Amino acid sequence: MSRKPSTDDGDELLARLGTLTAQARERAELQRSLVELAVALQRGMLPGDLPVAPGFQLAVQYSPAFHGLNVGGDWYDAFRMLDGCIGLSIGDVQGHNIEAAAFMGQVRVGLRALASVTSEPGELLSRTNELLLSLGTDLFATCTFMRLDPSTGVLESARAGHIPCVWATADGKSGIAEDEGGPPLGIQEGQDYPVTRYRLSTGGVFVLLTDGVVEGPLLNVDEGLDQVVRLAGIAAVAGMDAGSLAAAVIKGAERVGHEDDAAVLVVGHDAPDVRR
Repeated sequence: MSRKPSTDDGDELLARLGTLTAQARERAELQRSLVELAVALQRGMLPGDLPVAPGFQLAVQYSPAFHGLNVGGDWYDAFRMLDGCIGLSIGDVQGHNIEAAAFMGQVRVGLRALASVTSEPGELLSRTNELLLSLGTDLFATCTFMRLDPSTGVLESARAGHIPCVWATADGKSGIAEDEGGPPLGIQEGQDYPVTRYRLSTGGVFVLLTDGVVEGPLLNVDEGLDQVVRLAGIAAVAGMDAGSLAAAVIKGAERVGHEDDAAVLVVGHDAPDVRR
């Protein structure tokens, strides 16, 4: 013979449901707070202004990921160095959490600090690698660092496990930068990072980016890079400004179908050629 539920049983069930609902609401609030903190941390550690050099344009676009707790550690930076050149860096910290966002700030600040000791891109990455290893963290970062000499248009580049840059010239040529590169920062001691030299000609552009721009479930990295190569080629021939190109590249990142960070840094040369 079944027992008819009492009023007390119903009240107890409602009380338990209320407790579970309150706990779920607290967890949701905590998660939202952590995401907001990580996004604020990201934005606070990125530069507010870009250096200015006659005849050159710098432009950035940055789209942080904040789906759930999936907050990444992509960064970009551009700053004037002691030798009068402009340092350009872009990179990606392994991981998608607040620790990754904080580590991103350490890498970016470390690069800036060590650039006062050496502006040579390969040596700068080697010193940064040793610095990160000394922190004793399990995190690591990929990075590209370039030194732009505004007086000549020469770009010197070193790459630490990062995806390559894209280039284009005003005469219709475009492609993916070919350089040897080295391993990511913060994994192994005593690493060397070869330097490759390029020259930014009149109307030419270089596009530095993170893998969130070109790789995801709907697009592999080769297809994504080819997409950016086409955009850069069209932009250079059409005389598009660096800001418009950066916006077009970050818009194209929507096609990759992911929820990762995406960062783009474009440098363009719009002055008459300066022969060395």
